[in-house]
Amino acid sequence: MMKSQQSKGNLENLELNISEYRCAKCRDLTFIIEDGVAIACECRGVRQAEEILKRSGISEEFRNKRFSNFVYGSQRQIIDAYKEACTYSKYFKDIENDRCNSIMFMGQVGSGKTHLSLAIANELMENSVGVVYMSYREVITKLKQNIMDDVYYHRVLGKYKVARVLLIDDLFKGKVTDSDINIIFELINYRYFNKLPVIVSCELDIDGLLNVDEAIGSRLVEMCKDYLLELKGQRLNYRMYGK
Repeated sequence: MMKSQQSKGNLENLELNISEYRCAKCRDLTFIIEDGVAIACECRGVRQAEEILKRSGISEEFRNKRFSNFVYGSQRQIIDAYKEACTYSKYFKDIENDRCNSIMFMGQVGSGKTHLSLAIANELMENSVGVVYMSYREVITKLKQNIMDDVYYHRVLGKYKVARVLLIDDLFKGKVTDSDINIIFELINYRYFNKLPVIVSCELDIDGLLNVDEAIGSRLVEMCKDYLLELKGQRLNYRMYGK
């Protein structure tokens, strides 16, 4: 009788412990051992997707920026940019390791550059490609404030250097100092030589970017050569559509 009660208690404890796991099959290891071989559990893909999103730094609001809710109206430039963004997302894995593996949206304020950049990022993340979001002005300000703190500086900049894909939003927006240029050169130069893709939105045109710094500009132009979208001319007023 005593043995029976003890076995029942052990079983209840086992069930309680299992219930504490998100996945009872693998007990949150994301793999199952069968005949001495580790096999990926069906929960592994979900966990990887969650981790990618967690590390991305993309807010819930920005998670809602999709191709499906991008309003391109009737303006040719925006329609073309939309098509190129969709094409880039579709064929990303085919070009990821190439020299020209990046995309940049340049020019006119309010043309949907950030929306398209985020739509690409969200599409890539849903296909298990890690993307890290970098708000240029916010990050550059914090890095300059902590530039004497080597540990902080290298930890933060390092995250952006080694990301599988880096999204830089509003590159060189506002007044640009020598410190800004030095930091961005260190970042872009690393990614350039390691063939790590970037998604960039920037209010400058190509000449304006090269005038800020030719070394940075020329590297970005080469990286984005096949997907370099300049939105210029008449005011596009994308934001008038409420997006």
